[in-house]
Amino acid sequence: MTDDPAGADPTDDSGDDATPDGRPVFRLAYVPGATPGRWARTWRDRLPDVYLELVQVPAADVEGALAERRVDAAILRLPVDKDVLHAIPLYDELPVVVVSRDHLLAASTEEETAAAGDLADDVVWLADDDVLFGAGASVPGRAPEAYDDGAGGVVQPERPATTADAIALVATGVGVTVVPMSLARLHHRKDVTYRVLDGGPESPVGLGWLVEGLDDDTAELVEELVGIVRGRTANSSRGRAGRAQAKEAAAAQSKKAREPRPGQPGGKQSGGKQSGRAVGRGKAQGGRPGKKPGGRPSRGRR
Repeated sequence: MTDDPAGADPTDDSGDDATPDGRPVFRLAYVPGATPGRWARTWRDRLPDVYLELVQVPAADVEGALAERRVDAAILRLPVDKDVLHAIPLYDELPVVVVSRDHLLAASTEEETAAAGDLADDVVWLADDDVLFGAGASVPGRAPEAYDDGAGGVVQPERPATTADAIALVATGVGVTVVPMSLARLHHRKDVTYRVLDGGPESPVGLGWLVEGLDDDTAELVEELVGIVRGRTANSSRGRAGRAQAKEAAAAQSKKAREPRPGQPGGKQSGGKQSGRAVGRGKAQGGRPGKKPGGRPSRGRR
């Protein structure tokens, strides 16, 4: 799935290494809920010669997409395997509890928060793509329980496959779910609402790229992206424009150092004065006609 909040380029052929107009393509993956639009706009202004393709990738598939070089960098959820990926933190997302409009929490104001104790009697549904609660983590509320199907059988409740499925289940009033705020907004529905879960696990988001395997051109573009997300100016010494300026300045300094200085072989004389002084000294040393070397008039024979 390709999404470009900064504006899609009609000349781009998704999946190719260059656009039809010859520009190279840099692919930036982002997990659901992340909003790379502001950085994409800065990229477009600073690097118009490189097309930035934004690709939405499920959180669980990001590392694979990077390892397989389907994308060049990714806005992903931390932590990551540091042996495989470099990553820098960008921001932390607050956890929210999503409830149906009939839930007691829905009667509170949006500024109010929920506590884990408020969910003690609620069934909490976590999706297979949950990004907040790792293995062994303490989940508030009650876990879904098996129930009688009415025909003498026992039904084991299935875990929702996706966050969207979990929120759809919550809308029916059979429980709640806890997700990062951005996912609650992404899967917003009129029949549910959410409140910040006080003390719940936050979800850090960062920028990641491969530790090994990047060619020089891609590595340079990754460095440009790092500068953009960190707020560096366009002329930063670590950016492409700054490096180009430094290179030009170094070349100019080197050229100046190679030029002969005045008085050196091949150098220019300063306004002809030095040459004049040299001539003057030559006359003094050779003596003037009619004078002794010491400068007094000579008394010649008559």
